[in-house]
Amino acid sequence: MVNTTPFSKMDDVPMTCFRIDESGYTGFDLLNADQRFQGASAIAIDNDDAGRLIKEHFPRLQATELKYGALSRRASNHPRLLGLLKDLLSDFDCVTYVADKRFMLTLMFVDYSVEPYCYERGINLYENGQNYAMASMLHMAGPTLLGKTEFAALMDAFQRAMKEKNPQSLRKLVEAARAANWREMPEVLGPLAQYADRDCLSAIATPGVSTDIAIVVLLSLITRMEVMAEGVYRVEHDQSKNLSTYHNLLQRYINHDEEVEFRATEITSLRFPLKLDEVTQVDSKSSPAVQLADVMIGAAIEAGNALTGLRPRGVDPEALMPLYREDQFIHMLPSIDFEEQRRFRSGSQNSQAIDYLASNIFGKQR
Repeated sequence: MVNTTPFSKMDDVPMTCFRIDESGYTGFDLLNADQRFQGASAIAIDNDDAGRLIKEHFPRLQATELKYGALSRRASNHPRLLGLLKDLLSDFDCVTYVADKRFMLTLMFVDYSVEPYCYERGINLYENGQNYAMASMLHMAGPTLLGKTEFAALMDAFQRAMKEKNPQSLRKLVEAARAANWREMPEVLGPLAQYADRDCLSAIATPGVSTDIAIVVLLSLITRMEVMAEGVYRVEHDQSKNLSTYHNLLQRYINHDEEVEFRATEITSLRFPLKLDEVTQVDSKSSPAVQLADVMIGAAIEAGNALTGLRPRGVDPEALMPLYREDQFIHMLPSIDFEEQRRFRSGSQNSQAIDYLASNIFGKQR
């Protein structure tokens, strides 16, 4: 029998393969009412181990493919799912990333509707996570201070302006900012409501930038996969339409060979060239390992929905969350612990990283 396992170019050992899957992808639409969270999981497991675990935990499975969504509908499957997840989190290198898409939209609002105004005045809004703190404040206090209807209209107008990029949508965004009780949060809404700042409007109208957060999701997985992999590694994912976006982004990262490194947080950094060497698409029906990546992200997204009272079904999140180690779960959620976030993001080079990725990988520049 011929061994077809890819080998590392660096050390002649079998190359680590992370299987990834995503959930909650809605493109530019971060206000989608049915899918509040978006995320992805990566796990370094081969198909033999994956197949063995599936048989151990679901010996009577009749379906051609293990799908979390189908299994979680039956309460009798929940203990088996928790048992499977416990084995995966205990025995294999893996990471899961989950983002609240509405918070991500407010974070982008700060990045495009506030930061350019500050940048031109010598203020680094990314220093020590100030943009994160401002977005958290906007997300959590905005509906009360600005007016619930007005805040919703503002976020909708911003999302539309980022997509349409025409004078009409930009004008409506400024009007939405002025219609809100913006003087309650002048440091956030002032650049648009008071000044209709040209730098901010120009940033929003920049061709190519959008509210699609697939880039953010992937970067979060990559920073952990780069740490977990001892040498060169590869990625496999399903052939779904949504994952085609992730596939193209991963290939761009692989092709970038300049040496550069950026500090993101207290525990993460991004360094090029990546150890990631290859990305391939497979049919999930023939890949038990990819099916387990689906189980991991499916459980995490469903837990997020249950904890926020959106859809309280599926495995018990109070039983699931303690199974993760700190380095196995990454979340992008609002936080009002500003001092902790300042410490965590102190020295962040996110501003430089954004400019670098835009101009060197995606061909756009602030």
